[in-house]
Amino acid sequence: MALGSNHVTATTAANFIPELWSDEIVATYQKSLVAATLFKAMPMTGKKGDTIHIPTPTRGAASLKAANTQVTLQTSTDSDIAVVVDKHYEYSKVIEDIVEVQALNSMRQFYTEDAGYALARQVDSSLLQLGRTFNGGSAGARYNAAYIGGDGTTLFDYTANTNAGNASALTDAAIRRTIQRLDDNDVPEEGRFMIIPPSARNTLMGIARFTEQAFVGEAGNGNTIRNGQIGNIYGIPVYVSSNCDYLNSAADGSGTNLGRAVLIGHRDAAVLVEQQKVRSQAQYKQEYLGTLYTADTIFGVKELRDASCFALAVPL
Repeated sequence: MALGSNHVTATTAANFIPELWSDEIVATYQKSLVAATLFKAMPMTGKKGDTIHIPTPTRGAASLKAANTQVTLQTSTDSDIAVVVDKHYEYSKVIEDIVEVQALNSMRQFYTEDAGYALARQVDSSLLQLGRTFNGGSAGARYNAAYIGGDGTTLFDYTANTNAGNASALTDAAIRRTIQRLDDNDVPEEGRFMIIPPSARNTLMGIARFTEQAFVGEAGNGNTIRNGQIGNIYGIPVYVSSNCDYLNSAADGSGTNLGRAVLIGHRDAAVLVEQQKVRSQAQYKQEYLGTLYTADTIFGVKELRDASCFALAVPL
């Protein structure tokens, strides 16, 4: 007997098909990344181990060649940087059968977007927190090696102003001073970026030169808004992120937030190693009469070139 169109299909039977979830979450994850698209990325997918070693050869120098003499032989002891892949983050939901039966399909879209954003935010946070160590800084949340946004020369001091800190609004002078530091360190022009928190964007919008067409760009000229990009300053693309790191009164970040960090640097300043890209899994749990949905990723981050990125302390 022909059953006609009354078949139970993958479309009618379930809203929680892992492949569909995966496609949606990966798309949202990629769209939500800011810092991860700016720093160097190194895939480790499908490889075993928990550490990847990146060679760091010592730069050589040109030698004057004198007539009738042997060339100058250069010797150096090259080292490497070990990137430990130790970050495993997940996003999970148990969706009970009654919810699956009664809820709109848009619920799945919300969860996949939320999962993608949460994982992307965590990856970005891990990279942005490396700003604590650039320029010889320690890993503490106090940012002991950051300069203030007002002049780009004075070091951030969390004890200043009766322990309120001396973070100050971003200025043109601080940006230019930081660019000079990159130039002095022979950091390539190509690959530079600036990541600013919303407070710094608010400041820039109040400075006439940064609201001109040369800064904000216009549609069609290649300077469109993408992954938080809002324009460029002195040839450096500028990205705004609500995920910019906080400068804290305590080294472990448990104290009071005294400001936020602007990062101006180069893509080679740090690396993101992804051992497992975002994946999506679903499993029916009979004891809960629901579907367990989990998205997760495994990665590691590491500073590569200490003098290729600088942090500026700006107000909250």
